[in-house]
Parts: sequence; C-alpha cells; structure tokens
Amino acid sequence: MRSVCISLFVFRCACVCALLHRAISQPPTESDTYTECTDGYHWDPQTQHCKDINECETITEACKGEMKCFNHYGGYLCLPRSASVIPAPEPPNQIRPGLDDTAREPYNPCPSGYEPQGDSCMDVDECARDEHDCQPSQECFNTEGSFTCQCPGGYRKVGTECIDIDECRYRYCQHRCVNVPGSFSCQCEPGFQLAGNNRSCIDVDECDMGAPCSQRCYNTYGTFLCRCEQGYELGSDGFACKDIDECSYSSYLCQYQCVNEPGKFSCICPEGYQLLGTRLCQDINECETGTHKCADGQTCVNIHGGHQCVDANRCQEPYVQVSDNRCVCPVAKAGCQDLPFSIVHRYMSITSERSVPSDIFQIQATSVYPGAYNTFRIRSGDDNGDFYIRQINNISAMLVLARAVNGPKEYVLDLEMVSVNPLMSYQTSSALRLTVNVGPYAF
Repeated sequence: MRSVCISLFVFRCACVCALLHRAISQPPTESDTYTECTDGYHWDPQTQHCKDINECETITEACKGEMKCFNHYGGYLCLPRSASVIPAPEPPNQIRPGLDDTAREPYNPCPSGYEPQGDSCMDVDECARDEHDCQPSQECFNTEGSFTCQCPGGYRKVGTECIDIDECRYRYCQHRCVNVPGSFSCQCEPGFQLAGNNRSCIDVDECDMGAPCSQRCYNTYGTFLCRCEQGYELGSDGFACKDIDECSYSSYLCQYQCVNEPGKFSCICPEGYQLLGTRLCQDINECETGTHKCADGQTCVNIHGGHQCVDANRCQEPYVQVSDNRCVCPVAKAGCQDLPFSIVHRYMSITSERSVPSDIFQIQATSVYPGAYNTFRIRSGDDNGDFYIRQINNISAMLVLARAVNGPKEYVLDLEMVSVNPLMSYQTSSALRLTVNVGPYAF
C-alpha cells in the first residue's frame, strides 16, 4: 500500500490516507464514498468536493484586540488592521482519491521536477507552465527540479501571504514618509526639495526661483524673507512694498514744505528763497545776483523773499542831499528849526515770529562834542509800541523788538539822538530813518 498526504500551511494540517490493493482484480465499487475532509474544510454534498470553512464568520471574535481576521484556505490569519493582504483565489476542490487518477498519470522515468527529453531528463519550468502553487501575492522563481515562491520587494511573508512592509516605521525619510503597497515615498516640508537620493531634503532658494518679493529677497533655511528699499515699508502680505509718506510723520522735516516722492521726500522753498542743504530755506539776494529790475537812479534793497527799488535821492523838503543816504536840513532855512539837523537812511529786514525781546539794530553816534550829553528816542513810526530804545552809553543805543510781529509788514522808524551841552547852552539832534521790513516767514 502507499499513503497520499495533502499538507496545508495554515493553523491545522491533516492527512487523508487511502489503502489501495495492488490486485487489479479488486477495483473499488460504485458504493465506495469518501466524505472525510481535512481540518478547515467541510464536505459539500452538492459539488461532491471539500469546501473551505470561513472561520472569520463562523467563530465569534476569532481575533482579539487590534487584530483583524483574514480567512485562509483551511484556516484563518490574525493580522494588524493596517496590514495589506492580497487574497488568493479559491484552490481546486479536493477530489476523492482513487485508482482512476493514478491510472491516468503517464509514466515518468525522470525524478520529480524533470521530464524526459530524448535520452536525458530536462528540468521542468513550473513557473512558465503555471504549474506552481504560489499565491497571487508571490513571485515564482524556477529552480533545478522545483521552484520557490518569494514575496516581491516591499513585502514580507506571513504564513503563505505577502504582507506589505511599512518602511516608514524605520525612518528612511528625513522629513515625511508616505507608505504605499510594496514601497514608500519621501516628501519634504515646504521650502525644501528632495535630494538625489530621494530621501534627504535640501533647502530651496526661493529667491532664485522667482519668489514674489517686489523689491529685495533674502533666502533663509526652509523659507525666504522680503525686504524693502529705504523709503518703503513691507505690506501686510509680506511681499509687496509700499511707499512711506515721510511728510505725514513730522512737520519738522522741512523748514517750509515737504513733498512726498516714491521712496523718499524732498523739501521746497517759497518764491524768493532757495534750498540750503536738504531742508532749510535761505533768502535769495536779488540785489547781489542781479535778478532785480531796478531802473537807473534807483537803488536795490534786498528784503526777505524779495527786494525793493528805492530812489537814490530820498531827501524831502526842507532837506537836501549831501551823500547817497544822508540828508541835511540847513540852519538858514526857517523850516529846519524844529527838525533834526541830519537824517541818515538805513534799511533792514527781519523774519516773522521772531522771539522777543530781541535786539535788532544798534545806533552809533558818528560825531561827539566835548561836554555834550546824548539821549536816544524813537521820534516816529512806532504807533503800536512794537519797539523801544535801550541806551547802552553816551554814544550808542540799541533798538529792541518788544513784541512778536508777523509779515509781510514794513515799519519806517525815525530814531533820534539829541545832544545837549549845558555849559554852552547848546542843543542839536540827528535822526536815523530806519526802514524795517518783516518777511512773510519765520526764516
């Protein structure tokens, strides 16, 4: 007799043995029936074959905890819920062993896994002939006289199944790992790109790749920064630069007027003034630059923001001109008795909003008589009391601005020096006619 054993690599295994008599004169009768199946299978009377039992349905809580039940031929598997299993097709039903099967097998004088070819035995490529029993998840490799079933790359064998290997558990990637069936892929955080080894991450220079900075771009590790030129500030989006209106921040940037420009500002001055440096305004002396339009017989007098043309002869009756700016009233004329003997014409210009009290003009006697006592006063022109005289000594005095004044405005002040000699009972006076022009601005 011989024993035929069918093995299943699952949780249970059993053998079905049939005793076959060598005597050909004793064949099996029609009443012989084989209904016994191996563990994990049950007899199907309808198909007259053994059929696999689905333990995942028939056994309550076949797998505990976080394990998931996977039905298998003749048994079942408990695997992690994250496991990926490629199911195998239904195996051929178990056929009742008998003499008819053995009788149909051709005689093979070669060892198992070989077949006769002429006078020699040649290896059978079970993989090419699809005569292997590898699972669909496995790969068949032919060997001499047999074959092997192996799992493809990225899978490991659990029982007879190939289970996907989670490569991300082994930290193959520098940043992020994404597991896929049979393999994995590495991904990088924003601002990085995958290196040539497909695992490491290297910094991306966004500035060279067209970062959306409107002006300056600075690359940093994993990101970039936008910066603006002087005179601009970064917008809320972090990319665009908008002009800074410097003029709105302070009223002291310019002495007169501030003009905002893209990325900067500039100062301008009113007519009659020119820019001194970058922010100050300076009066233009038209009399020196030759830009005045005074006629012949006139004298140009510069004032803040402009100029005046005055007649060269400014003497009025009963005075007569003795020099360019000096007039004398002769004693012989009857109208000169109560008037200063001489009048000297002077011009000056001051700015508006000048701090007070402020010394603005010094009066100096040009001739002094021995024994004479001199006093100084404002003879006319100060109707509002904006000025006063502070006498320094016997021969000089100071004209003081008593109240702040705003221009444009003009004062014509007669400053008189009265000389008295008590020994000789002699008294005389002379005047300085001072024209004070107040400019329109505080500069």
